Amino acid sequence: MKSDIEIAQGAKMQPIVNIAEKLGLNEDDIELYGKYKCKISLDVMDKTSKKDGKLVLVTAINPTPAGEGKSTVTVGLSQALCRLNKNSVVAMREPSLGPVFGVKGGAAGGGYAQVVPMEDINLHFTGDMHAITTANNLLSAAIDNHIHQGNQLRIDARRILFKRVMDMNDRALRQVVVGMGGKPNGFLREDGFMITVASEIMAILCLAKDLKDLKERMGNILVAYNLDGEPVYAKDIQVQGAMALLMKDAIKPNLVQTLENTPAIIHGGPFANIAHGCNSIIATKMALKLGDIVVTEAGFGADLGAEKFFDIKCRYAGLNPDCVVLVATIRALKHHGGASKADLSAENLECLSKGLDNLGKHIENVNKYGVPLVVAINRFLSDTEEEIKLIENYCKEKNVKVALSDVWAKGGEGGIELANEVINILDNEVSDFKVLYKVEDKVTDKITKIAQEIYGARGVNFTPQAINQIKELERINCDELPICMAKTQYSLSDNPNLLGKASNFDITVREVRVSKGAGFIVVLTGDIMTMPGLPKVPAANRMDILDDGEIVGLF
Repeated sequence: MKSDIEIAQGAKMQPIVNIAEKLGLNEDDIELYGKYKCKISLDVMDKTSKKDGKLVLVTAINPTPAGEGKSTVTVGLSQALCRLNKNSVVAMREPSLGPVFGVKGGAAGGGYAQVVPMEDINLHFTGDMHAITTANNLLSAAIDNHIHQGNQLRIDARRILFKRVMDMNDRALRQVVVGMGGKPNGFLREDGFMITVASEIMAILCLAKDLKDLKERMGNILVAYNLDGEPVYAKDIQVQGAMALLMKDAIKPNLVQTLENTPAIIHGGPFANIAHGCNSIIATKMALKLGDIVVTEAGFGADLGAEKFFDIKCRYAGLNPDCVVLVATIRALKHHGGASKADLSAENLECLSKGLDNLGKHIENVNKYGVPLVVAINRFLSDTEEEIKLIENYCKEKNVKVALSDVWAKGGEGGIELANEVINILDNEVSDFKVLYKVEDKVTDKITKIAQEIYGARGVNFTPQAINQIKELERINCDELPICMAKTQYSLSDNPNLLGKASNFDITVREVRVSKGAGFIVVLTGDIMTMPGLPKVPAANRMDILDDGEIVGLF
């Protein structure tokens, strides 16, 4: 069996100008980054009067070490739609180097359902991550410089909220001290790093409408409080223009292709367990103008990625999703039902039956938003006919469409059954999309509604710190914003060990902070961290580049 990178390296890619032509783009509409990558000019949005295509969201059950293959199904479904003569476009997020070199892997799909050139996409790509990192750290440098140069704004160095970032898993940088070495090096203070994909700059890139909106949102970042307890924003530091300048290319969506030469727009990459987990609004809207069926994805399980896609991204962008594909694997469901990782390849109808509660809760959650749904069983070689039949019967009892997906092994051909179900929904069902809550609701009420209705929690415990922070948001008029929950992806609860459909649990909110520029309130639960660490044996240990330049070990 070939590895993902071996399959990708054997791909017959078309020049990216040919892929652009499929979307009606000419050489004036794109900026080449070599032969197989390009950026799409923002002017394209003003040139086309085409009616928007249909929007399909791919989400999943809670992830387990067994893997769900959400990105793989996203790519494979779009390939299958193209095989059925549909003008389909993939709209995905960019991978982060943290998970690439850590443990999770990239976000380029797998097997015969990948976006290529895979090595480029998973590594430096077109430099968007570096631009985001640099813009973020320019603001951090400007804050410390302002204090060093006289502190006209009277910034309270004890209440600086904005952190530095880097696109790597590095636990040693979670808590740092800056300004050491005496007077020439500024004022001594505690600081910390987040991973780039958790930064507010990343969220702003993905939620901005255009360059003007991007710059305005950057200026609205709450960076600190002054000695009088009043908020200080990035625009007070007067670097939002320079930050936007650094993002002038990063704001343009990237165009690549799948293994079957289906157009793929990849742009932005916020994590869904600590950020809002969706690709950019610009990329999605551009894809809707260029294609007839856009297949996009939201990170991790539907309790995180899909909820934020609906309640944050769709709310701001005015998007109305037409169909949801909920990905599940038999292996992962068995794990949710109590099977150990070592035994997931063996048939176990008892554990599978118990694990179906997790799938059932996600079905229930999607139904709350009024969007038609199909469950995709992402097939693994170890799946048995009896196990497949058990899931199919479960879905039929719930009156939910279900289809087998074998795109990892067969590419678009293996997604035909799923594609036909999606087409049937798009042709015959009408989405009645609605958001879960009103932004005008109290912060505590919005958090409680998500916890109870989406996670199934009994209630919410707010720490004294969180209560005070919510009161502060109300004081500075930053409370009427959507909620971005930072929560473990492995469980419906805030405890990663509570698998399946957890019950009789409370969510603990330990910290509440505002991303005013992005336009949402970040709520930290459990022990979720905004800077991951590397595992005992990082994926980087098996990667190498040979003397002839060939990359090996990258998945």
